[in-house]
Amino acid sequence: MTDGSGDRAGLFGTSLGPTPDGTLRDVQFLDTTLRDGEQAPGVSLTPDEKARIARALDDAAIDVIEAGSACTGPGERETISKVADLSLDATVTSFARGVEHDIDLALDCGVDGINLVVPASDQHIEDKVGTSHDENVQSTRELVAYAKDHGLWVEVIGEDGSRADLEYLEELMAASFEAGADRVCYADTVGHATPDRTIEAVGRLAELGPTSTHTHDDLGLAVTNVMASLAAGADMVHGTINGIGERAGNVALEEVAIALDHGYGIETMDLSKVYDLAQLIATATGIPLAPNKAVVGENAFTHESGIHTDGTLKDDSMYEPYPPEKVGRERRLALGKHAGRAGVKAALDEHGVDVDEDDLKEVVARVKEIGERGKRVTDADLLTIAEEVQGRERERRVELLELTAVSGSAVPTASVRLEVDGEEREEAATGTGPVDAAMEAAEAALSHTADAQLESYHVDAITGGTDALVTVEVEMSRGDHSVTVSASDADITHASVEAMVDAMDRLVADDDATVIADD
Repeated sequence: MTDGSGDRAGLFGTSLGPTPDGTLRDVQFLDTTLRDGEQAPGVSLTPDEKARIARALDDAAIDVIEAGSACTGPGERETISKVADLSLDATVTSFARGVEHDIDLALDCGVDGINLVVPASDQHIEDKVGTSHDENVQSTRELVAYAKDHGLWVEVIGEDGSRADLEYLEELMAASFEAGADRVCYADTVGHATPDRTIEAVGRLAELGPTSTHTHDDLGLAVTNVMASLAAGADMVHGTINGIGERAGNVALEEVAIALDHGYGIETMDLSKVYDLAQLIATATGIPLAPNKAVVGENAFTHESGIHTDGTLKDDSMYEPYPPEKVGRERRLALGKHAGRAGVKAALDEHGVDVDEDDLKEVVARVKEIGERGKRVTDADLLTIAEEVQGRERERRVELLELTAVSGSAVPTASVRLEVDGEEREEAATGTGPVDAAMEAAEAALSHTADAQLESYHVDAITGGTDALVTVEVEMSRGDHSVTVSASDADITHASVEAMVDAMDRLVADDDATVIADD
């Protein structure tokens, strides 16, 4: 964050920039995707999925990974043990309630530490747990001492801390430190807090010792409250990838990471791994990324407006705060009703298509016409338009001749027959469903020609009813080239394979055009 003179300005008057001796603040991340994130409705991760996510988090240099809550049941304990056995660089913890048995269960899982949650607000102490304030303090002392005696790293979380009496919250957390806790955590459990309340609460706790912050996004203030917490002295952030979690979710760690890096020069995690992590979590949880999601959303580095596209082509930073490569992304120029000449020409150049000024004007007009109808203009649409405007007839090199798919009580099976450069090829495959089987068969048939990767797959129903027409959009890449193609059909399997085959045909043509251009 900077002021008008370009110097780093502190949030709410407190600096997050370099300390007086010139060093940068050390901010750590605790990822709770595997515990709090999994508490989002409808999310259930298998042990293998949790292990894969834990490895990815560790590769991204996350400091602490909360693997789950050991008290949930035998299946969860098996999963936590699996993560604990991965020999990660990160500290692996289990969430534990304020009872000794939960600590024992965590110990059985072989974790490095626990996140011990104890009630902090009157509502939780009296109504939820049914104890007194003094008994709660004494119980917390005993539980911390017990966990430390058994060699665990201990963080004490004051549940509902944002609604707690601050004098009592201080007393509870001071007792935790006196009993040996490694750190305490300010928890805005229900996403209730405002930044000024957060600064006041965290500022008091940070005077006692190392303090973490745990924020939720119910008021849309999760990131703001994290920044307020750090300004007040917190040095660890709890959050999840993509911000998944209960209700409106937890703070999104990737958003905090880029804010600290871009605004204050503070490194927290390996930002180049962010997008792959986001995709992994979205796939495993079934919670898709919103297109306008900061950092990892599809539109974060996509430009359609003619003015913005023209500016971006002249200077990458014209309409972006930081380069997409920083977070493992690529810039994309989308075509629609707002497209301009510069963007359309750049897109054509990417596919090795040369057009004169008159043809370009006509291509732009047709692109805008399609966009006005509310349709996204894919690479295939653009290339078809250019072919029609220039009077060229494209000779297909890859074509779908026949598709058969069988599902039901048997294992889903599909076979495809393609024509590739005049040669017929037929392949069969099985899958988790008819679409998966058909795509696998098509990929097997195409692999004889080139190694192409399916980067993304998206389906939209564009009519209603049981006979709904669907549009399938795929993005495929081959080496440094990628292409997006859509196909519509009442049969989702046929639309999927048709789009995939058309994309492959375009990629082959693109590569040939590149070779000719290079020569």
